[in-house]
Amino acid sequence: MKHHVTVGVDGSPESMAAARWGAREASLRQVPLRLVHAVDWPMSPAVPRLGHEAADRWADEALTEALEDVRPRHPDLEITTRCLSGRPAAALAAEATDAGLLVLGSRGLGGLAGFFIGSVGMSTLTATETPVALVRASDETVHAEPTRYGEIVVGVDIHEAADKVLSFAFEEAARRDCALRAVHGWKLPPAYTYAPFFDPDNERDISLSVTQMLDDTLLPWRHKFPSVSVTHNAFMGAAGPQLVQAAARADLVVIGRHLRRSPLGAHLGPVAHAVLHHATAPVAVIAHD
Repeated sequence: MKHHVTVGVDGSPESMAAARWGAREASLRQVPLRLVHAVDWPMSPAVPRLGHEAADRWADEALTEALEDVRPRHPDLEITTRCLSGRPAAALAAEATDAGLLVLGSRGLGGLAGFFIGSVGMSTLTATETPVALVRASDETVHAEPTRYGEIVVGVDIHEAADKVLSFAFEEAARRDCALRAVHGWKLPPAYTYAPFFDPDNERDISLSVTQMLDDTLLPWRHKFPSVSVTHNAFMGAAGPQLVQAAARADLVVIGRHLRRSPLGAHLGPVAHAVLHHATAPVAVIAHD
């Protein structure tokens, strides 16, 4: 069964932020925490000509540093460490198979607020069906406890099965005893683009219909999680920018991604791409069919 939370660490500030966030998440779930480190020896460009002994020492130091940082904060939490061999993305994806959640760190975009998803993070994200949380390093997450806003934001597509995404979002809100805000973006049918005379009443009618569909989608989950305070917002436009804006005052953003059985084609849609690269809050990506 999938019980523990796994965090990938490499000694960077980003992975330290991920370890702290993952430890808090494991405590909330009341499950063990597993800290793992993967080094692609000798192919990793970050460590040219690194010998086996030095690579092992580096791995031990990264794991020890993360362990010594989170253990005093969560003295009752069961924490284990593991060093993985093989290419990092494949090793992390394999390690995530029996985990309930995989947590990875992600760099900020220089002077811009947001994430930079490197090749390892992106490859790991698209190689596993386990939920993946990406945590950005900041002064709050590295040197102190992060600011709490008391809200989780979830992106909902009313036209597709959203059970896995909503289940994760509602469970997280229930664990944190915080509010949940569901966001859905919609567009006018293409035919309206070419209509010579557009009736504004049509837009209002569509907006009301979409809002009702969003409310209907959330209704079973409201009943299942009556303690969670839920608000929802359906708006005309792309969902990505709205989710990024909402992330500025959220503890967590939850989005879905389609599973791709073929190696060809994009593995992330435009909404997930926008949120992953520009949201400032931690982002949980939930794979679904």
